[in-house]
Amino acid sequence: MMHTREEKLEAFGRLLDVLDQLREKCPWDKKQTNESLRPNTIEETFELCDALMKNDTKGISKELGDVLMHVLFYAKIGSETDDFDIADVCNTQADKLIFRHPHIYDPSQVGQKEPLPLDDPRFQEKVERPDVKTAEQVLQNWEQIKLKEKDGNKSVLSGVPDALPSLIKAYRIQDKARNVGFDWQDRRDVWKKVREELDELEVELNKEDKERSTNELGDFLFSVINAARLYKLNPDNALERTNQKFIHRFNYVEEHSIKMGKPLTEMTLEEMDALWEEAKRSLTP
Repeated sequence: MMHTREEKLEAFGRLLDVLDQLREKCPWDKKQTNESLRPNTIEETFELCDALMKNDTKGISKELGDVLMHVLFYAKIGSETDDFDIADVCNTQADKLIFRHPHIYDPSQVGQKEPLPLDDPRFQEKVERPDVKTAEQVLQNWEQIKLKEKDGNKSVLSGVPDALPSLIKAYRIQDKARNVGFDWQDRRDVWKKVREELDELEVELNKEDKERSTNELGDFLFSVINAARLYKLNPDNALERTNQKFIHRFNYVEEHSIKMGKPLTEMTLEEMDALWEEAKRSLTP
């Protein structure tokens, strides 16, 4: 049974109280700063991503708690310098969501602390507006609205964090460009670009020009990511599935080589290939 709204608010308040106590009494929590917490935040985020990929519901709940703790910790540090607190974080986010969903909310709701009731006529009027009916239209409006915000992005691509992993960054860059109309009209045309980039890569590889080969490899990977996006496939999720599949199969090869009394370093490639094929047949993809 899921908790009531009152129980959720009570639990949130309890966590705030625990953090206040730790910040005051625990030597480790006392000494933390934004800078010292940052590496841990990155690690916790990746642990959450790992649980999400595995669809581990218990793990997701646990890792969400760790990430939430970090959010609250940064807000706590902000409150100690009188810059902002968790209420500012929540209200800023709520206002941003309301402002970026004009097809749902009346503009007058920005800055108001009470949400618009679902049966409010203004709310219903916005829901029934015919100009935004699909998720695709919502995303396009989202990017255009962000450029109009006072503290929003100054350009279409400025909202893509520099620190994003390259594969995810490429996807986000392409997706943001798409939202302002810069995209292939027919997704099938992208394959010509993919083949073109692969041909150019092969040319430079044959020349053994490392610098130009690196550039062409980047162009090729960017085009493959673009193709994935056009076919509504997430390349990061796809690559992680392949990573996990390879790990499982390679572990199978390693474990069976041990059972055979022959370490991998002493096996021929043909012997390892035979175990690999066995792993493919034995393990669930």
